[in-house]
Amino acid sequence: MEITPETTVEEVVIRYPESVDIFFKYGIPAIACGAPIWGTIGENAEKYGVKDLDALLRELNDLARKKGGKIDVKLMPGS
Repeated sequence: MEITPETTVEEVVIRYPESVDIFFKYGIPAIACGAPIWGTIGENAEKYGVKDLDALLRELNDLARKKGGKIDVKLMPGS
């Protein structure tokens, strides 16, 4: 999975729970009330004033490559 500005925050957080730390590092509160925030990475980067969207995407894609696209089953309903 390639993560782009059009990828939703929700999709990334569900696939890669560790991404929450990366989002927080760039000032995007990826979780609100225990659930991922809505909208694309690009929309939220603009909303929260992320200065280096390319660096954010690079870190998220590095995480995705490291994890190999596996979904954390602990987050799936009924697990």
